Amino acid sequence: MEVIPVIDLKGGEVVHARRGERALYRPIETPLAPDAQAGSVLAGLLALHPFRAVYVADLDAIAGGSGHGVLLGEMAMRFPGLTFWVDNGIADEGAARGWLARHPGVLVIGSESQRDERLLAGLAGKPRVALSLDFKGEEFLGPPAILAQAALWPERVIAMTLARVGAGAGPDFARLATIRARAKGAVYAAGGVRDAADLAALAAAGIDGALVASALHSGALDGAGLRLAVG
Repeated sequence: MEVIPVIDLKGGEVVHARRGERALYRPIETPLAPDAQAGSVLAGLLALHPFRAVYVADLDAIAGGSGHGVLLGEMAMRFPGLTFWVDNGIADEGAARGWLARHPGVLVIGSESQRDERLLAGLAGKPRVALSLDFKGEEFLGPPAILAQAALWPERVIAMTLARVGAGAGPDFARLATIRARAKGAVYAAGGVRDAADLAALAAAGIDGALVASALHSGALDGAGLRLAVG
């Protein structure tokens, strides 16, 4: 089981994500860091556990703004041993290929940001691409063709259940089972992970990894729980 901490960036700071209601997100308050600056929060997460990757949602870029490209570059230089998974709302193949040429991390293609399935088709076979299948409640956020055509999915697929983010509701095991049955590669759960017991249940269900935030900052998932889950 791979556990990947999540950092949501908005307005230059790390914010606490809750149920996908981005207009309500506020700077995070966490015992892991003295402030909401991205470097401070990431350093605190790495003090908790030697994570190999971090997922960054650039919420300003996803919303169509300029985003945090400079900040992300600074973070990558400060933490060279980490692999950065970045969702920045890219929906254009040229922009995607340019990002992959400039950055060594994983580009996350969020379904909610896509107009059609052409970007996924154009990036077929690219090893540093992940697809986030975004759901809010029972609604799939994105072109139906992306959800329908599993053959287009890359080797990493994230089941993002936005309504469960920060809600402490537990993972959506039914949806994860459906995606696991159709995916050709690794499947990651995002949203609802509460503790080490949830991670164990996900592993037993054949899920390869989990994206986690709130449980880390609340202490519900501590260093001992992470060591047990990761093995």
